[in-house]
Amino acid sequence: MHDVYAFVTGPLVWVSFIIFIGGSLYRFISMAMLAKKKDPMVYAYWSPYYAFRSIIHWIVPFASTNSRKKPFFTIVTFAFHLCLLIVPIFLFAHVILWKQAWDISWWFISDGVADFMTLVVIGGCVFFLVRRIIQPEVKFLTAPSDFIVLAIVAAPFITGFWTYHQWIGYKVMGIAHILSGEIMLAAIPFTRLIHMLFFPFTRGYIGSEFGGIRHARDW
Repeated sequence: MHDVYAFVTGPLVWVSFIIFIGGSLYRFISMAMLAKKKDPMVYAYWSPYYAFRSIIHWIVPFASTNSRKKPFFTIVTFAFHLCLLIVPIFLFAHVILWKQAWDISWWFISDGVADFMTLVVIGGCVFFLVRRIIQPEVKFLTAPSDFIVLAIVAAPFITGFWTYHQWIGYKVMGIAHILSGEIMLAAIPFTRLIHMLFFPFTRGYIGSEFGGIRHARDW
């Protein structure tokens, strides 16, 4: 058990970060080249003003028309993504690990808040799973890989919650938590999770086209 723990907290951490950084750079470069190849004017009409305007409207709950039409879905989606980002970065135990490894630290959330946010993420995963199964238009567009991505996202939060509360088998779950977190990090550049990195660019592109070329709003 000790050797496994040392392996997942040592070499595998570096492997996951290398895959994440290298894969992300590859995706950014290849996407930038593809965009220029398909539309040579894509960078010429990029507008920081319209890009920023579009991004702001789409990250503010209920700022877009579509989000106001589906209030429950909007609330779940925004809460899910907010908690998904905050918990791994601002969890006290994670901040301590960064402090021990690199002697850097930052503000952290309380364990109670982290517990609640973890449940929000898990609940969000269940919601998106059920939605993909029972909602016809979403089911039609769903591929098996979408269920795998949901499992990849849910696993670090389920195992982390289990480990924190020290339920039966929590030591094994602790290793599973670290391993699933590394899998999620490494999977980001190669799955639909890449949207968390591409969002500012895709939304900025659409905002620039609508605002600068069509003189219309995209929300």
